[in-house]
Amino acid sequence: MFEYEIIVILLLASFMATIFTGFPLAWVLGGISFLFLLLSLILLNWFGVDTYFLDEWNDFAIIVDRIWAQMQNWVLVALPMFVFMGLMLDRSGVADRLMVNFTKLFGGLRGGLALTVIVIGVLLAASTGIVGASVVLLSMLALPPMLQARYDKSLATGVVASSGTLGILIPPSIMLVIMADQLSLPVGDLFMGAVFPGLILGGLYVGYVVILALVRPDMAPAPDATGTVTWRDVLGVVLAVVPPMLLILAVLGSIFFGIATPTEASGIGALGATLLAAANGRLTVEVLRRVCRETMLTTAFIFGIFLGATAFALVMRSLGGDEFIGGLLEGLPFPPWGVVATILFIAFIAGFFLDWLEISLIILPLVAPVVDALGFDLVWFTVLFATTLQTSFLTPPVGFSIFYLKGVAPPGITIGHIYKGVVPFVILQLIGILLVFQFQDIVLWLPEQMY
Repeated sequence: MFEYEIIVILLLASFMATIFTGFPLAWVLGGISFLFLLLSLILLNWFGVDTYFLDEWNDFAIIVDRIWAQMQNWVLVALPMFVFMGLMLDRSGVADRLMVNFTKLFGGLRGGLALTVIVIGVLLAASTGIVGASVVLLSMLALPPMLQARYDKSLATGVVASSGTLGILIPPSIMLVIMADQLSLPVGDLFMGAVFPGLILGGLYVGYVVILALVRPDMAPAPDATGTVTWRDVLGVVLAVVPPMLLILAVLGSIFFGIATPTEASGIGALGATLLAAANGRLTVEVLRRVCRETMLTTAFIFGIFLGATAFALVMRSLGGDEFIGGLLEGLPFPPWGVVATILFIAFIAGFFLDWLEISLIILPLVAPVVDALGFDLVWFTVLFATTLQTSFLTPPVGFSIFYLKGVAPPGITIGHIYKGVVPFVILQLIGILLVFQFQDIVLWLPEQMY
């Protein structure tokens, strides 16, 4: 079987090399798959080299059936609906009202503006799930007042970037929808399993800001002059929080209590976000047109990578790549938990160079069967894997949140400030991963209670 192992290694190496060429990822995946299919057939038919599973060209023809099966998957219908929901909420004015009212409540505290950003980040995460939009929105709303209040630039940018990434984990998360499709797991179970890990990360962020403000008050100072918090301020916060909370309850509550499927709940979310935009006077024909166009582009981008990844996975499996990867992992001189830790370490390092989508579509389906064979719960592992992938948004050189933030940051904010600012939050995310790794009930308790 030596020959097929070499081809699998070359396949993976070629993918890693070509992603840095700047070509669209969907074309890279599909093109490499086609070239290595030809190479394997040439080696098989002309030189008699053992390519393991691949016998003839017809083996590749089943890709049409694979693609058709994906297009018929009702779970994936939730993707464009959740994307639409997130994009519409970003234009609904909900975040603006939250920022204004929470600033009145917390702004007088030392580190209060940073705490406000984290709380709004959690609420946006549970409402949108679109990292890029959340980071840009928080940057535009929160960075100017934080800098005006003499916050340390690295702290301000770190808080904004990390809080904006919570949407990729806290449900409704499009990453969890894709992972559920790849592993044939119930989306609702992954959504329920990710609730507490996401809230724990938010809690770690809050704890860090509070401690830092006490130890280093110069980094997160209190305003020189603050007014007294009144009941009117508290009422303003309640009125600002109620609309997004009702939307969260309508979407996630309908899934958790079995009232609606994730696909049906995504439609509820899209309608609810549109109604919120209309209630705030933000819904116009132009806004609707832009949201629909961005939803179409985002969905097309994701499904384009889906098709390329389907071809890539098919060729790799036809060459026995899944057995090759599985054999490598099972052959590690570690106990079962050590194998899982190794997989998470590989995912963490891959996050420096790959987007979460490529890792979810290529690496996760290869390693999940190994984890399942070791006796671990796949819902727990998938949420743990997703928590690990959240760090990919903050780790250079491909940390997308860093570049989203730099694109809209006020003058005076350098990429160095952002890199320095995200380091403590990457460490906090690693602490969150360790907690979920050590205590499986953080993920499994809620799904078990709901059934």
